[in-house]
Amino acid sequence: MNRSAHKNANSKTPVVYSAMEVARFCGVVNQTAINWIKNKYIKAFQTPGGQYRVYPEDLVAFMKKKNIHVPDELLQVCNRIDGKHTLLLVDDDRVWNDVMAKYLAIKLDEVCIVQAFDGFEAGALMVKNQPDVVVLDLDLPGIDGIRICKMIREGSSFGKPFIIVTTALEDEGIEKECLELGVSKFLKKPINLPVLVENLVELYSAEASANAHA
Repeated sequence: MNRSAHKNANSKTPVVYSAMEVARFCGVVNQTAINWIKNKYIKAFQTPGGQYRVYPEDLVAFMKKKNIHVPDELLQVCNRIDGKHTLLLVDDDRVWNDVMAKYLAIKLDEVCIVQAFDGFEAGALMVKNQPDVVVLDLDLPGIDGIRICKMIREGSSFGKPFIIVTTALEDEGIEKECLELGVSKFLKKPINLPVLVENLVELYSAEASANAHA
């Protein structure tokens, strides 16, 4: 990645971390982080004043290699730098979930796709990844899709993603209930994948337009 592209979305200042910040993320003392840098375990550079600085993705690469937990704060910084959106697919039909993931990965190459196969996993991944959009099946084991919609609306830990509901349920009132819970799109199964892509592009375009005028 071009180093000049390391910009915080809300600032013109490049995002880099000091040895002290590296230590904080890794849960070690400052001297340990400095030793890692000096021994070239972590890729870093020095300022004219001799201070070490580390780019976010270099720190993440080191932490993953050493099986150190990467905090959500750091993952979110990397996502902003990469300019990528995150899309969470939630469907307990593993074959269909994989089909969607593979198709969308081809059609939406600027989107990082995450998959969940039940309601509990969906909740955990929303907290961890803060997706921009959730494609959500309603009939899920664990926590059903309606409850997940309520959790997103009522809480702050999941972020405020757009929600596209997909369902084969025939309940006449289910669409109205979903829209009242803030769902952006309601699609009946079987899903036409090109139509799903069109809906995703529309939502991402709306998000980009909103951010541009913020």
